[in-house]
Amino acid sequence: MPNNSEALRRLLQTDTQAESAGISPAAAILVPGLTVLHHPEAERSGERVALAGLISGRAESLARGEPAFSHPGSALLRPLADPYLSRRPLRLLPGAGPGGVRLCCGDSGTAVMVDGEPVEGELEIPAARLDRGAVLLLAGRVVLLLSRLDPVGVAGASAFGLVGESAPMLVLRREIQRVAGLDVPVLLRGETGTGKELIARALHETGRRRERPYLAVNMAAVPTTLAAAELFGASRGAYTGADRKREGYFQRADGGTLFLDEVGETPPEVQALLLRALETREVQPVGSDDVRRVDVRLIAATDAHLEGAVAAGRFRAPLLHRLAGYEIRVPPLRERRDDFGRLFLHFVREALAEVGEASRLAVPFGARSWIPSPLVARLAAYDWPGNVRQLRNAARQIVIAGRDSGEPGMWLQAERLLRETARPASPDRESTPPHPPSPSGPPANAARRSYRSVEEVTEEELLAALRANRWRIQRAAAELGISRGSLYDRIEKSQRIRKAVDLSREEIEACRASCKGDLDAMVEALEVSKRGLQRRMTQLGLS
Repeated sequence: MPNNSEALRRLLQTDTQAESAGISPAAAILVPGLTVLHHPEAERSGERVALAGLISGRAESLARGEPAFSHPGSALLRPLADPYLSRRPLRLLPGAGPGGVRLCCGDSGTAVMVDGEPVEGELEIPAARLDRGAVLLLAGRVVLLLSRLDPVGVAGASAFGLVGESAPMLVLRREIQRVAGLDVPVLLRGETGTGKELIARALHETGRRRERPYLAVNMAAVPTTLAAAELFGASRGAYTGADRKREGYFQRADGGTLFLDEVGETPPEVQALLLRALETREVQPVGSDDVRRVDVRLIAATDAHLEGAVAAGRFRAPLLHRLAGYEIRVPPLRERRDDFGRLFLHFVREALAEVGEASRLAVPFGARSWIPSPLVARLAAYDWPGNVRQLRNAARQIVIAGRDSGEPGMWLQAERLLRETARPASPDRESTPPHPPSPSGPPANAARRSYRSVEEVTEEELLAALRANRWRIQRAAAELGISRGSLYDRIEKSQRIRKAVDLSREEIEACRASCKGDLDAMVEALEVSKRGLQRRMTQLGLS
């Protein structure tokens, strides 16, 4: 019997536009799947399986011996095979609502918790919950994520030191690969803690300037009065304390790469000088009449909404356009939740290696893992507003606590960390247990992402978000604070947004000709979602 990936390859036609964008065939169509977040055999974190049957109305089984999981790109297929899982399967079926999944326990002997709640009988997991990702704890030992996956998931780009094989990470790697060898300025946009500096280094070390200097400066940490001197240098006596000539970051990075972190914090008076340096490739040290020509590849990063800063007069529009020669969006951890297991294991291994105790992760077959699985399930259900940086710090602190105090110490440390950084929660989730929870009974659910009511979204706000995010539904939904499923419903009801199904063959052909076959450009010109346009073109035989 063919495995799920092979079945999906037959069900889904190869999408040449998706391939050219650097993602696997059919990656534009995400299907329900399971990802291993934690397993007593630590190296199994990150294995996954696409549940092909669910998209064709068939049930899928989940038990000790099925289905077969594998790491993306690997030919090795193997079941979960944990002796504490029942051989009698749990069943996953298409849900009652569109895009949902129904979990049926039946006569399986495997205890199941979903997002911290025990399941008996059946549980309906609606589309919005699947979009976020539901955390399954099986028999208190194996943690899985039920979410939407790229059904094929073949990595096609170098790792660049980035951990993760989720669809957003594959796209990010291809973006790095696409622009690394060019000299255009790059603007990295993403929330704090997502790893923007790591990506900046990857761009430098993969590009033609890899043998030249790489310098980084945090614009938020540079005093306003010294910003110009820090960037462009200063002559002796230019300001109080300048007892010698000094070179700025631009001169020191000549021939290489200069990374400006938190560029949105650049003082207004320095923005004009920065714009001139970008336009002329010349800098003038403070207090000097000399102009020096420099050859610097500029990479900037921000977690700020620069367009809003431009509208408020705090940031110069021409500078924004210069910095954004090419934009790369760095996804937050909550959008790549299926990477949680890989990342957490990576950081735990790092922390254990630092204290010379890496062997703690190696356990005999059938034994419990050193870090309790219910704790990992608790962490996986959290939204991590501080993203990868916050997760790394948490992993290190949990490891240190576990060395001295075992599981109770890990639980207390994890709960303290989550409580201190949690988003506003409902009153019934504000309190914490007065004593460490038992390993078999994890604490209350992790804070869930709170969505806005879709009725709050106005037509104008809806259109603005879609246009700003180039009709990428997931990104627009995140900006609006609603689920992807809710956004699709809102689009369907809108009187001002045209649907892809309404496009005629003649209009699509004319647009394709004017856009020279660039699907992303067609999406922006026609103002429809990429997925909808692909479907319509397939219907009309234009793929």
